[in-house]
Amino acid sequence: MERIIESIVQGDQDSVRCYLRDYNAQYAECFFFNSEEHERKKQQELEEFRKNKTRECVPDSDMDSDDDEADLPLRQHLTTALLSFISSQLQLSVLRECLQTLRILSRDRRGLGPMVTDGALVTLAGLGGLHLQACPRQQESAADASESKHSQIYSDASRVDGDIYQYTREEEDEELEEDEDACRKEALKALCNVIYNSRKAQERVSNLRFLQAVWDSVKQGINSRNPNSVQFYRLRLLFLLTALRPELRLQLQQEEGLSVLTKALEQCLAVNWGNGYEVLSDATAPPVSKETSNEAVEILKTLFNIAHKFNSKEPNEADAAMYRRLAAVLRHCLLLTFVDEDSKEEIQGHTVNMLSALPLTCLDVLLSVHVDKASHEWEGVNMDCVHTLLLFMERRLNRGEKLKEKLILVVNLLTESSRVHRETRHYLRQQILPPLRDVAIRPEQDPTLRGQLVRLMTHVDTDVKHCTAELLFVLCKENVSRFVKYTGYGNAAGLLAARGLLNGRRNSADVRHASQYSSDSDSDTEEYREAKARINLVTGRVEEEQPDPMEGMTVEEKEEEACQLIGMINRLSRNHFIQPYAVTMEGRLTPLHRKMKVCTLEEEAEDEGQDIDMMPEAREEDKDIEEKNQRRKRRS
Repeated sequence: MERIIESIVQGDQDSVRCYLRDYNAQYAECFFFNSEEHERKKQQELEEFRKNKTRECVPDSDMDSDDDEADLPLRQHLTTALLSFISSQLQLSVLRECLQTLRILSRDRRGLGPMVTDGALVTLAGLGGLHLQACPRQQESAADASESKHSQIYSDASRVDGDIYQYTREEEDEELEEDEDACRKEALKALCNVIYNSRKAQERVSNLRFLQAVWDSVKQGINSRNPNSVQFYRLRLLFLLTALRPELRLQLQQEEGLSVLTKALEQCLAVNWGNGYEVLSDATAPPVSKETSNEAVEILKTLFNIAHKFNSKEPNEADAAMYRRLAAVLRHCLLLTFVDEDSKEEIQGHTVNMLSALPLTCLDVLLSVHVDKASHEWEGVNMDCVHTLLLFMERRLNRGEKLKEKLILVVNLLTESSRVHRETRHYLRQQILPPLRDVAIRPEQDPTLRGQLVRLMTHVDTDVKHCTAELLFVLCKENVSRFVKYTGYGNAAGLLAARGLLNGRRNSADVRHASQYSSDSDSDTEEYREAKARINLVTGRVEEEQPDPMEGMTVEEKEEEACQLIGMINRLSRNHFIQPYAVTMEGRLTPLHRKMKVCTLEEEAEDEGQDIDMMPEAREEDKDIEEKNQRRKRRS
């Protein structure tokens, strides 16, 4: 680093290029800079963990754990020198190496000081092809200084695809254009790192009106007929700005961001429109390339940032048309083929996120597509999109990783779509809850998709538990008996208790929901009808017959066993090991405090050697319970 700085001071571009090439090759894939110290600390932490079985602090990243590097000031000095160096007229190859080094240095959030200045941010933006508008008065001096430094660099600041440098050539060499694009990419990459790693940088770029410059360059890239490899990094920067600054999300909404980005997505995926909101598919088209899928992902992420609350609003006619157009493009995204499974999984995941952000009434375009021979058809409706969503959900279920982040949105999307669209509900029910045949196994032990979802109904994460139970409940048309039939009462109890349905009767809210469903009945298989009388409703399967444990006991012995059982329950309840509950007339759970009080008083009297009749609390409370007990004894 010292030799690099010395060469920069001397202005020796050839030496700088050679030194930086070696430096960049060494740290190209590193996110920390003192590898020996980093490995030593990792080993020390591992030994301490093995010894104490505890870990006091887990660092956010590798670079945060290496907090005592001696060369941090030197890296900051190198950053400052490079920022000054790139403001002069350089050879393209030298500039490219300088920007690549700055990108590597920008990964370390502790060394960002020299980059988090208005002058440095404006310099990187200019080299990235972003042309900032007039800055506020308090920032004019920094912007003017940067513009004066770049007066020899830019030949035409109004043209995005023009030369970065003042070369007077009649025709651009292809290699020169590639080098220019490479410089723009490196500058935008460094800018993305700085904005992502520094809260101060996020505030400065907001004040410097970066969003407008990025947005203008993105729109010009959309309107340009020629493909531009820099467009991906502009979109990445746009995503970061909208993700990290709420006021910029609002600004992009006001700039008609949804319609412009929808157009960008159409252009990226080469959408060919048919009648209405139908995108024509081409079975002979090649799989989507990695570069195209990456660009589409950035567009989808930015779309979600500005549209994630649209599903809670009732759209007007113009907005509904825009949402339906976007939904049709999203449907096309789901059905595309990709060069690898990772690209397919990623773009489908972001597509599902975006679909969940749109109003449900505008998702009818997912089904309003003509049916052909290759389609998944149900009741005369094209179910290709629903089938793809179902497969996507099943893949994420099978992986079992980060269910809350990766599963909830697609499950909720299928749930709400099933509630609104009858054909979707019928198709999903046929796939997830087909007519029961094998009633010898518990529902949660079923290896099919039904069993996977039922297992999640008792998941430790309440959000996962609730959303999966809600999907099955909607597929059962919110019918309690049918829901218990397919899941077992033990698995269904959580949702039923939360909705006040433990008594099997609908409340007023559920009656309103039930009116949305058709009145068709649930058809039982012959196997289910034969075993229905022997099915244990709690476990949801046919249990083996067990001998009666009270066979041969007299009535008095049975009463004694019952009293002992109640006594044990009371002691567990009194010591706060359990809390007995009962179901109210409204179908909700309520604690059994009053009903068990007399039994508790009797036990306390026995423990203390007192006569229960001498305790005033027992004589005053619950006399009706004592009378009922006497009548029951006389009858027996």
